[in-house]
Amino acid sequence: MSKIWTEKIFDDPEIFILRVDDDQIKYFEAVWEITEGISYNAYLVKLNDANVLIDGWKKNYAKEFIDILSKIVDPKEITHIVVNHTEPDHSGTLPATLEAIGHDVEIIASNFGKRLLEGFYGIKDVTVVKDGEEKEIGGKKFKFVMTPWLHWPDTMVTYLDGILFGCDVGGGYLLPEILDDSNESVVERYLPHVTKYIVTVIGHYKNYILEGAEKLSSLEIKALLPGHGLIWKKDPQRLLNHYVSVAKGDPKKGKVTVIYDSMYGFVENVMKKAIDSLKEKGFTPVVYKFSDEERPAISEILKDIPDSEALIFGVSTYEAEIHPLMRFTLLEIIDKANYEKPVLVFGVHGWAPSIERTAGELLKETKFRILSFTEIKGSNMDERKIEEAISLLKKELE
Repeated sequence: MSKIWTEKIFDDPEIFILRVDDDQIKYFEAVWEITEGISYNAYLVKLNDANVLIDGWKKNYAKEFIDILSKIVDPKEITHIVVNHTEPDHSGTLPATLEAIGHDVEIIASNFGKRLLEGFYGIKDVTVVKDGEEKEIGGKKFKFVMTPWLHWPDTMVTYLDGILFGCDVGGGYLLPEILDDSNESVVERYLPHVTKYIVTVIGHYKNYILEGAEKLSSLEIKALLPGHGLIWKKDPQRLLNHYVSVAKGDPKKGKVTVIYDSMYGFVENVMKKAIDSLKEKGFTPVVYKFSDEERPAISEILKDIPDSEALIFGVSTYEAEIHPLMRFTLLEIIDKANYEKPVLVFGVHGWAPSIERTAGELLKETKFRILSFTEIKGSNMDERKIEEAISLLKKELE
């Protein structure tokens, strides 16, 4: 059974978190494998003469949402609902919430958010706020900042007394056993799942992370309350810095991510030699292999791209093309994790070399710097060619 949390996290203003741990989900957005689960966080701000609900949960948990909300406040006393982002994992409980409220309530969203609310739920009566607009509610000043493409065009964040309600901005996968960033060991374990979330969910728009960070730098952020994962009260800037680092692809010294397929062991023989050479030269390879016994999750592979110094692909020839799983992997890396990093490509063929043509066609318009294509026929492994390629990579990174 999914765990449900509710707790007062600030006294002035009085703010409650409503969090549900979705441990039933297997594929976020029906594509990204997340065995670690994900939480959905909503917030209630109780003021003198207003109760402001900020965001919501996925529709699957609508009954649970209304039940837990009702323990904090009578839904009929809610006066405002802020929809920072209309994606249904945050707005799915909105229809049930409006039914529970039972009267007109002011719904606040971006202009694009208004359009999506009508499209998703038939909701037309929405107050549209502009970038930087401030609105007084219950004696407090709420500020709304547009952060489009993080990761939909409707996305905005809400700022109140130094507290940033970020929705997808600041989110991460995993079901942390605590609510906030007060425990360093939990934070260290959590951050890789934040990286995975950033790359899979926002990676296509990662340049907008840098634009959004620049815009938010003008605000004094004392706490960051996202729509997924940990809330950040101790050090919100650490999370923002992490987002920027992932967006930039800041490398970890010596880390090389190696991804390959091997149907019958020929590619694996080549890659084992390449991996051994990497280790001899002081690199730390992180290895993912597609075989008849292994199939790593693409989401896990993507997680390791941003902080790699370089990438190495090992590709078998399949019907005169790239192996299907490697083609899919390459396409997702190009879409979600396209960074200015050096790349080596090793290809193994049976009757005709094709990897430079096929993989080269995919990679030629990317930001990656292709240092070499090394083609090998079957089991005729040329160790000298492999060593030369790894030495070229080492020289490039010196």
